Amino acid sequence: MPEIHGNTEGVRTSVLKTLETLYDVTIDSEEYLPTELASVMGRYSCALNREISLYISRDGEIMDITIGDTGSVPLSGIRLRRSLKKLSRIRCIHTHPRGSAELSDVDLSALKSLMLDSMCSLGVDTEGRITGVQASFLHEKVNGEPIPVCTPIYPLKRLPQREWMNEILLSETRVQQGEDKDETDAPERAILVGIDTDESLNELQALAESAGAVVIGRSLQKKAHPDSATYVGSGKADELSLTAQAMEADVIIVDDELTGAQTHNLEDIIGVKVVDRTALILDIFAQRARTAEGRLQVSLAQLKYQSTRLIGQGLVLSRLAGGIGTRGPGESKLEMDRRRIRERITLLRRELQELENQRMLRRKAREKNAIPVVALVGYTNVGKSTLLNRVSGADVYVQDRLFATLDATSRNVQLPDGGEYLLVDTVGFIRKLPTELVEAFHSTLEEAALADLLIIVNDYSSPDMLPQYEVVCQVLEQLGATSQPRIHVLNKCDAAPEEEFDPLPNAIRISAKTGEGLESLTAAIAAALRQGERKVEVLVPFADYNVVSEIRAQGRILNEDYTDNGTQVSCMLDEAAYGRLLSRYPHIFDPQ
Repeated sequence: MPEIHGNTEGVRTSVLKTLETLYDVTIDSEEYLPTELASVMGRYSCALNREISLYISRDGEIMDITIGDTGSVPLSGIRLRRSLKKLSRIRCIHTHPRGSAELSDVDLSALKSLMLDSMCSLGVDTEGRITGVQASFLHEKVNGEPIPVCTPIYPLKRLPQREWMNEILLSETRVQQGEDKDETDAPERAILVGIDTDESLNELQALAESAGAVVIGRSLQKKAHPDSATYVGSGKADELSLTAQAMEADVIIVDDELTGAQTHNLEDIIGVKVVDRTALILDIFAQRARTAEGRLQVSLAQLKYQSTRLIGQGLVLSRLAGGIGTRGPGESKLEMDRRRIRERITLLRRELQELENQRMLRRKAREKNAIPVVALVGYTNVGKSTLLNRVSGADVYVQDRLFATLDATSRNVQLPDGGEYLLVDTVGFIRKLPTELVEAFHSTLEEAALADLLIIVNDYSSPDMLPQYEVVCQVLEQLGATSQPRIHVLNKCDAAPEEEFDPLPNAIRISAKTGEGLESLTAAIAAALRQGERKVEVLVPFADYNVVSEIRAQGRILNEDYTDNGTQVSCMLDEAAYGRLLSRYPHIFDPQ
């Protein structure tokens, strides 16, 4: 005997047994809904104070019976065979206990998404009597979607049975007609789900919009810990299923990293694609990466993420560890997928290592030429690339969205008092930065760890500036970038609130957009890079005049005087540069 599905908790076994006998009922092919069957549904729906849904095939067979909570239709029809182009040949009849017979938005959305023959609701009063019946059928497509059209509400005894069955046949033809869907890529309609804070959900919305989605709904459920099976709990998942159907959502985006089981369970309950925060950020990175290294890093991060989310047959696979008949063509598809991912990860790591070796050669060249490195670090979308362009005159891609720039960009900048430094723009940080990204982008993020000076750029106009600054400090600590001197910058001061506050003592207020405060920043960079310098006076013989050029490259020449014995040079050198020159030219820098 088929089972009763849905919320059967607390329902007596005898009641369930009685409802199961409805599976034996056969309905005449010209009858839409037998009066006696509707009356039985009304009585039990009233007694349980829960909705009862019947899914009936066009041949008159009851395919599924589901019990739901008052005010909701669980619509277990996602278990039914369905097509996006043809009707499913199944109609849904369900009750509205203590409610009107009028079909809800959820009902009409389910009619479209499941391509049902028809959706029908029965109003039930407090005595279990049917107060009215309304049905809806699909008509011609508009922009690729069939449009539901509702009938008036009829008394149960006056249902136009044969007419409604004929309407199903007409609907079968109509759904093939009308306007085709616009082929232009429509943005995905997303519902955000979180258990953290409004601030975190706001950031998730910015990420979703940055990825190209349209956010049509949000759900915040404060929980100390995520549910191990569904992240939000089964009750909330059922609620999200109804919301997603009513709002015609394409995707649920979750504000944390999910396990493979959580993703699978949520998709099974809600019936739409589920994406977690990590997958969303990886998708944005995949869109934004422009250089070969950036694309390799994103591919590596995505593969590592996917490799932990292959869902297989549990313990069955554990017995395929080795032995005759378990290798080569005989291996399971899941093991084959895992093996291919491992091979691809190895290949990507090898290619990234080659690029890292090239990066190390460039670093050594910079060290040899004694060019200090200044790294711009900060939260995503705080204006680092705009600042790089303003200071260096570069033309780096800039847009007001999260992770507009992924690839590390560097430009030489001349100091007003002589000398130069390399200004490096790094990828932005964010809350809950995926581990896979930190590992894959390690060589890029390492620019911050190896820099001589860090400029921490903050968005002065953001109400979340201080929490964002704390995230930046945590990521820098994770990268081991804790020993360098730092300059704190409050960017976007032109867009900041009028009431001034002092979140970071001694921070420099600037606007990379307008240029305000950049002179102060340049002076601070020069002062920081000049820390540890010593004034050196040397006499360079004419035969060693090339040393003057080396001094100029590694330090600052304050004055040159030509004498009979050579060139008297007054210069500023840091300890490293002085040590290098002393070891090479002891007769000049340490004359006996």
